[in-house]
Amino acid sequence: MTKNATLYIKKGDTIKVISGKDKGKIGEVTQILRHSHQVIIKDINIKKKHIKPKKEGEVGRISQFEAPIDASNVMLYSLEKKVASRICMQIDANGTKIRVLKKLL
Repeated sequence: MTKNATLYIKKGDTIKVISGKDKGKIGEVTQILRHSHQVIIKDINIKKKHIKPKKEGEVGRISQFEAPIDASNVMLYSLEKKVASRICMQIDANGTKIRVLKKLL
């Protein structure tokens, strides 16, 4: 499934989860999956996978990994102002576009 919506979230951004079981948690984006419109956030949405032993003598284990969250369920977060908001684009004096939180305008 492909979505044509633009993702304004970038790797390294601080975000806040706004829906789901991890609602209210704040974390850093570690990876962006553009084809599925999802993001992976450090230490949020942890899933467990049970792995069977493959060879004789090997033991099974439970591994944990960070599962992706849909980008519509997160908002950019400002650590300085302690506020989450939507993103808008502004043009500065040099003519370059910059991302700005709408609540801070």
